[in-house]
Amino acid sequence: MRVVIVTESFPPDVNGVAHCAQQTARHLVRRGHDPLVIAPAVAGATDTPDADAPCPVVRVPSLPLPGYPQVRVALPSRRLATAIAAHRADVVHLAGPFVLGVRGMAAATRLGLPAVAVYQTDLAGYARTYMGAGEGAAWRRLRAVHGAADRTLAPSTAAARDLETHGIGRIRLWRRGVDTVRFRPELRDDELRRALAPNGELLVGYIGRLAPEKHVELLSGVCGLPGIRVVVVGDGPSEPALRAALPGALFLGRRTGDDLARIFASLDVFAHTGPYETFCQTVQEAMASGVPVVAPAAGGPLDLVDHRRTGLLVPPDDTTALRDAVASLVEAPALRAAYGRAGRTAVEGRTWEAVGDELIGHYLEVLRERTAVAA
Repeated sequence: MRVVIVTESFPPDVNGVAHCAQQTARHLVRRGHDPLVIAPAVAGATDTPDADAPCPVVRVPSLPLPGYPQVRVALPSRRLATAIAAHRADVVHLAGPFVLGVRGMAAATRLGLPAVAVYQTDLAGYARTYMGAGEGAAWRRLRAVHGAADRTLAPSTAAARDLETHGIGRIRLWRRGVDTVRFRPELRDDELRRALAPNGELLVGYIGRLAPEKHVELLSGVCGLPGIRVVVVGDGPSEPALRAALPGALFLGRRTGDDLARIFASLDVFAHTGPYETFCQTVQEAMASGVPVVAPAAGGPLDLVDHRRTGLLVPPDDTTALRDAVASLVEAPALRAAYGRAGRTAVEGRTWEAVGDELIGHYLEVLRERTAVAA
C-alpha cells in the first residue's frame, strides 16, 4: 500500500504524536509498504530529507505556538495536497488531526481517498488549561475532521467514550506499542542511581513534557517525603515554575533513546501527574522497565494500570493522594518488586510490530469498505 501519514508533529519533536507517527512509518516500511510523511517544518530546518526518518518526509511551513515554542503549527500550503497526489496514495493516515490534519482530510476528500483519523490528543482539555474556555470550539473542529474520516482510531476506552459522547462515530480501538527491547528492567544502573541519589534515596521519577496540562507541580508533596529524591526528565515552558515548586528535585532535561531507557529502569517508582492523557506512553515505558506506576485514574492510564497489581491509580489533581500512594510504595519494597514484575509481563505483547499489524488491518478494512460501496 501507498500510505500518506499527515501528522501534526514528527521527530525531532519529542511527544506522543511524533513518536507514534515515526513508529508507524517504520513498521510500514518493514512490512513492504510505501509510506510518505507530511509534517510541520521544524525551526531552522532546510528542505533536505530528514536524515533519520524511515521514509521520505515533506515539511510544510509552520510557526511556533505562542507561549509554547516547542510546538509548531502548520501554515496553509499547497505542498500538502500536491504531495498526497504525487505519492498516489491508497489511504491517508491523519495523526492527531487538528490543524494540518484538517487540511489533509480536505485533500483526501477532494482526491476521493479513504482516510483513517487517529485521535491522540485531548485538545478540549488543553483548551481548558491554556484558555479557560474553548472546549466547544475544539470539539466542533474534532467532529468536523473525524466525522469526515472513514474510521477513527481511539487509543483507550476512555478516549473512545469521549469521542462517542461528542458525536463522533465509526470508532475502533487502536492502542500504542512499546519497545520492550529498549525499555527493560536489566538496564537498572547502580552507578547512575548513586549519581542521582548519593545518600541512598529512593528515586521517584516523572518523565514527559513540562507544560501546564501535565500538572507536574502535584509532585510537591512527594518532594517532602523523607528518603526520596524526585527526578524530572523533560523540558517545556513550565520548567522555571516547576524548579521553584519542587524543592530538591533533580531536573535532567530532555533525554532520549538508550539514555532515557537507563533512567526509566533505574527508578523505584514512576509517578505520572497529567489528567488529560488519551493513552500515556510513558506509563507503558515504565511498566516495560519493570517500574511500579502511580498515575491519575483518568484517561489512558485507566486501561494501562491494573490498580494494586501493576501500580496505583489515584484521584486526578490530588496532591495528597499522589503523595500517599508514592509513600505506600516507598515503604513496601516487596510490593514495588511485585508491581514491577507484573507491569513488565502486562506489556510484553504490546510491541510496535503487533500494533503496527493491527493498523495495517484497519487500512485494509477501510479499503474493502470503500470498494464495496463503489460496487
